[in-house]
Amino acid sequence: MSNKNSIMDFSAQKLFEQLKSTKEKLITEKKIMDKKDKHIYPISDIPFSIPENWEWCYLSDISIIQEGPGIRKHQYENEGVQFLTVTNILEGAVDLEKSKKYISNDEYDNKYSHFTINKGDIVTACSGASWGKSAIFNTNDKLILNTSTLRLRFYNDLGNNKYLYYLTKTTYFKKNLSSHSTGQQPNYGYSHYSKIPIPLPSIEEQKRIVSILDRAFEAIAKAKTNAEQNLKNTKEFFESYLQGVFENKGDDWEEKTIGDLGKPSMCKRILKEQTSASGDIPFYKIGTFGKSPNAFISKELYNEYREKYSFPKKGDILISASGTIGRRVVYDGRPAFFQDSNIVWIDNDEKIVLNNYLYFFYGYCDWQPEKGATISRLYNSNLKRIRILFPKSLKEQQQIVIKINNLSAEAKKLEAIYQQKTNDLEELKKSVLQKAFKGKL
Repeated sequence: MSNKNSIMDFSAQKLFEQLKSTKEKLITEKKIMDKKDKHIYPISDIPFSIPENWEWCYLSDISIIQEGPGIRKHQYENEGVQFLTVTNILEGAVDLEKSKKYISNDEYDNKYSHFTINKGDIVTACSGASWGKSAIFNTNDKLILNTSTLRLRFYNDLGNNKYLYYLTKTTYFKKNLSSHSTGQQPNYGYSHYSKIPIPLPSIEEQKRIVSILDRAFEAIAKAKTNAEQNLKNTKEFFESYLQGVFENKGDDWEEKTIGDLGKPSMCKRILKEQTSASGDIPFYKIGTFGKSPNAFISKELYNEYREKYSFPKKGDILISASGTIGRRVVYDGRPAFFQDSNIVWIDNDEKIVLNNYLYFFYGYCDWQPEKGATISRLYNSNLKRIRILFPKSLKEQQQIVIKINNLSAEAKKLEAIYQQKTNDLEELKKSVLQKAFKGKL
């Protein structure tokens, strides 16, 4: 039963005493485990200044911190009681459709019922790339914790749980948690969360802060949605323009396959031991395509291969043929070596189609590579069959390229503006949160 009504006028100090007393009672009643934290008060190393009538306290002295059990694959069922995974936890929401894994009702009743997540619990991912994501569980679905997830909640709901939820969103909270990491892979649990010092105001102040943050975050979310929609509209407009260029045949246009323009080419295969971490000639692998190289070959090997095998010429359009297929780069002509079969180009003499025109066509093209045994790949045969529409006049092609370049430049300006606005709104959220938990709202 909630004790909220009986403590509405409690100061932060009295609230803290009430929370500690409730924790001791829950331990005595064996409703929670005694982790023997041995926290020392007052906390000597204060993270930042807070109002005099607030209290600094450790998270485990005011909140349940329950980690999930380690449910193994052999326990998984197709139905029964669903358990939470880090995939289900989004930033601010729980999506039970993202991952659907279950244990049997019998196992739930006999082993795991005490890991049930209650409506209003704060659930958080505490391992892997998504660590730190948190949300309030707001449905009545039967759900339990599992590995890499935990739940938080003020003891007996004596505090405002949404205050605690917003606190988990702060840079301070995440940095403090991260500071306790000991391994290469982020992996946090009770021992880490329990050490985080928490600024605790009175319950009335918590409610006031939550009300302000609710309104502020609603306005920020609306502005962010508008900025993201504008960004999407800008990209769609540019894509629509490209579609019109490459699909609407003019009076003096013709259609050919990419294979009609020239022969698909690639560099000769080289062995890993022929590369080094430094050297004369950069070697671009698929992972560094369009980025800075992290491997090199000798000038001697480069000169030897250049005499015998295919190399792109300045202006040729290089294409990624695996991974994210269709990424393209205009080759600047500087000496370089490119990973065989993963980076290809058409040996185009520009007598029929300009490379600049071809570059934009590749950006529009709907790549449909064949499925290999383990990875999707763009084979030479795929590339050769792709059909391209173009004006016969190279001058007209160049005029189209100029128009696309101009529109692309304007689109990029708008994208930069909307992206910056989105970034600024994220920074505003951080700033508002920082002020909230320093008592400056």
